[in-house]
Amino acid sequence: MGDAPGATRETASPPRAGTAAASGTRQQAPAGERTESGPERRRDAFFDNAKYLAIVLVAVGHAWEPLRGDSRTVSALYLLVYAFHMPAFIVVAGYHSRGFDGSEGRVRRLVTGVVLPYVVFETAYTFFTRWTDGVPDRPVTLLEPLYLTWFLAALFVWRLTTPLWKLVRWPVPLALVIAMAASLSPSLGEDLDVQRTLQFLPYFVLGLLLRPEHFRAVRRRRVRVLAVPVFAGALAVAYWAAPRVTSAWLYHRDSAQELGAPAWYGPVATLALFASSLLLVACFLAWVPGRRTWFTALGAATLYGYLLHGFVAQVSKYWGWYDADWLYRPLGAVVVTLVAAVVVTALCTAPVRRAFRWAVEPKPDWAFRRPAAERP
Repeated sequence: MGDAPGATRETASPPRAGTAAASGTRQQAPAGERTESGPERRRDAFFDNAKYLAIVLVAVGHAWEPLRGDSRTVSALYLLVYAFHMPAFIVVAGYHSRGFDGSEGRVRRLVTGVVLPYVVFETAYTFFTRWTDGVPDRPVTLLEPLYLTWFLAALFVWRLTTPLWKLVRWPVPLALVIAMAASLSPSLGEDLDVQRTLQFLPYFVLGLLLRPEHFRAVRRRRVRVLAVPVFAGALAVAYWAAPRVTSAWLYHRDSAQELGAPAWYGPVATLALFASSLLLVACFLAWVPGRRTWFTALGAATLYGYLLHGFVAQVSKYWGWYDADWLYRPLGAVVVTLVAAVVVTALCTAPVRRAFRWAVEPKPDWAFRRPAAERP
């Protein structure tokens, strides 16, 4: 969903002339974005659609958490979704970070689009969870990301290292080696959620290397058809694994030793999850429509849905929204799923964006020096 799930993109990279129609992608140029042929940059409906669908899966996954203990089916769906929804986000974030070169303008957008929202929401979640979690003395610290804010901290680190990944000869293998080393290093600590930052790194680096033609390739009809048995097989595997495997492996926030496994499990799991997650990401993207839909505009604001839905998820448990017994039956799971999808959709709408733009998309122009080109 953009860079963060909806943050400002570093590059547009629209398909070359003549390819948009062939791939079914219709382009639109909203205000403030440039295109190759004019002052406006076109948005690709495909990526906005992908971001919206992915943020819905994030919200639904969080809503399913309290139901997992009573339903093997919900647990299996949870494992399946967690196997690819954040990898999909991160691959797209890497793709839209290709233009980051450390220039003055890029760094300013990194600060306003990632760093400042991180500070605001890290602080807000700390105070909010003091109440919902009953931890009145929880400290406010910017070094240990709380709840959803880990993604912004990781994106900050990933994007700063973008020039390095453009320089090295084998970026993805190197990133995989780093991720595997992290998975067997329990002493890394929690500063900036470094475990997740390093273990998810290969997905971001892969995104940096992708081009429009790669996304067009996975959207061919043949791939869409093949995605059906792939997802069916993945769901069957998840159903088998639900009572046998901890979902913590999919969070990428702990080393193998911290998960109670031998150290060598870490590198093996890293490679296995990378391969299987990318396969599912490709299948997910194959099903994303390339044309404009009713939710395409919402895909440009998924950072709002991502950061704000966490407050709803937290308060739902505090106020006992999951206390009703019927929620743990099949109909209840369906209702929870639909409510989560509606809530996160509402959080991406224009009224919410206007109300929270100061926090999600701050524009503190007063804090920055004038661009070099405008200085006397």
